[in-house]
Amino acid sequence: MKILVTGATGYIGKRLIPILLDRGHTVVCAVRGKLRLENFYANEPKVSVVEADFLDPDSLENIPKDIDAAYYLIHSMSNSVSKFHQMEEDCAQNFKDYIESTQVKQVIYLSGITNDSKLSKHLHSRKNVEITLESEHYALTVFKAGIIVGSGSSSFEIIRDLVEKLPVMIAPKWLNTKTQPLGVRDVLAYLSKAVGREELYNKSYDIFGPEVLTYKDMLLQFAECRKLKRYIITVPVMTPKLSSYWLYFVTSTSFKLAQTLVNSMGIEIIGKPSDINTILEVSPSTYKEAVKLAFVKIKQNSIVSSWKDSYVSGRSKKRVSTKYIKIPKYGCFKDVKERPVLSEERTLEKIWSIGGTNGWYYGTTFWRIRGFLDKLVGGTGLRRGRTNQTSINAGDALDFWRVLLADKDDKRLLLFAEMKLPGEAWLEFRVADGKIYQQAVFRPRGLAGRLYWYSVLPFHGLIFNGMINKLANA
Repeated sequence: MKILVTGATGYIGKRLIPILLDRGHTVVCAVRGKLRLENFYANEPKVSVVEADFLDPDSLENIPKDIDAAYYLIHSMSNSVSKFHQMEEDCAQNFKDYIESTQVKQVIYLSGITNDSKLSKHLHSRKNVEITLESEHYALTVFKAGIIVGSGSSSFEIIRDLVEKLPVMIAPKWLNTKTQPLGVRDVLAYLSKAVGREELYNKSYDIFGPEVLTYKDMLLQFAECRKLKRYIITVPVMTPKLSSYWLYFVTSTSFKLAQTLVNSMGIEIIGKPSDINTILEVSPSTYKEAVKLAFVKIKQNSIVSSWKDSYVSGRSKKRVSTKYIKIPKYGCFKDVKERPVLSEERTLEKIWSIGGTNGWYYGTTFWRIRGFLDKLVGGTGLRRGRTNQTSINAGDALDFWRVLLADKDDKRLLLFAEMKLPGEAWLEFRVADGKIYQQAVFRPRGLAGRLYWYSVLPFHGLIFNGMINKLANA
């Protein structure tokens, strides 16, 4: 079958595509910026990548008409605009209008469990999207999941941060809310096995794990898996805003995502039983099993996707595109350096491993202070790290940078700053003719931008000199 996957760079989409390929399908990936996937699937003949922004109906013409099925995995859970629910509805309507003109027989939509009568804005929006996607031209199959547990998932990483950083937690009362966590492997099993199954046409199923747990139970069981002793005290006086700040400063989440999660965590997410496990032959893992499987991937440095690589993990609304790959020449401050290298290959390996647990090779304390200050003013800080410590692709998050270009053949890495700045900043590394070229470019915004550049100039001289020396002498 020829299958369209929307949200192909997202947490679920990026993991689903290899499974569909293993099952013999041909996959069309719909993304807003082709640069994020073109190189990633350059050697895969059964994958094609098209640019399509579902808020722009005209761009959907890039999607071929001869697709047999489609996955709707578009999700704006923590979009910064206040009317994200309207954006989600518009995306769904535009998707539906175009897909009805193709030969698609089935659309599979991953939603959230919406059985409680009192829904958060996020879950209400999910339910509204489901209604919007219903059509007389194709069959709709809906899977509604609760908390998804897997390496790189937002819930997993948040719980991991809390458990590993805090021996004693004074936590809000919503930690007693009940839910049914589900392993990401099981989510992918439901999605991949459902395609083409006519008995699932125009049906909706809740998918959930075998246990009903509170968030407090999940934290304590996670601690058991990590062989850590943790104590949790819940208090009734912590407001939603204070809870959001608590999550923001302790974990790797953005403040906007923390707000969305807090608003959703007060709602019980309990699924309605059905025969879907029997139909698709899926036996969901327990929460502890899902956590242990996630750590296997982490230890192997083989995390396929992470919520941190989504654009909502940062503050910037700028997406990977040729517009930002071309560094501006005018109206900018620049710090340009070059050094001869001992080994181009080793230097390139060091560049490709920069950031995350490896750090920035020089002035680690200064980088940490800069990250802390950024987080204090609502920025991303250094909390995101990087998904994989040795491979990197366009669109990936890298501490408080976003990867715009990662071309190992051309020996060039280009980063765009997502820290809070009075302007725009780029950091570029390039290796050629036995030398490494490093340049930091800053385009200031007003007087504040110019004052910022001159205030950090002494630190740049120290840090950037030290960094390029380390890279050159690799």
